Amino acid sequence: MAPKEEISMPNIATALKEEIRRLARKEIKAMVGSTRRAVVQYRRDIAKLKRQLSHQEKNVAKLEKQLIAQGGKRKTDGEEPPSSARFSPRSLKAQRRRLKLSAADYGKLVGVSGLTVYNWESGKSRPRKAQLASVVAIRGIGKREAAKRLEALGK
Repeated sequence: MAPKEEISMPNIATALKEEIRRLARKEIKAMVGSTRRAVVQYRRDIAKLKRQLSHQEKNVAKLEKQLIAQGGKRKTDGEEPPSSARFSPRSLKAQRRRLKLSAADYGKLVGVSGLTVYNWESGKSRPRKAQLASVVAIRGIGKREAAKRLEALGK
């Protein structure tokens, strides 16, 4: 009877292995199924948010166009300079000389000290966003306008 037992043992082991595999697949499928459903829902939510963002950006652009058409200026976020604003130490120095202003007077117009203006011109430091916005705002003024602004600041 020993040969019969040897034949049945591998069959039991194989059957047991197959049953374990089947149960493991069933459990994995159940877990993956819930995860899949969650991923599908997240993708739907992301797509919906993207559509909403696109719609809001179009509305903002439309409102900006209407504001410009009504004669208003485009609003930049308070302290941020326009995206095309660049800083160059040489151009800052040239502008200050063109206006015939000392570094201290130029600093008063921008809202910084004269030493800060010297550091900007020498390339040792760069203006922050708010300061860069002030520098950009001063770029287009002439000597007379600069003198008027300094006089107003002095009072």
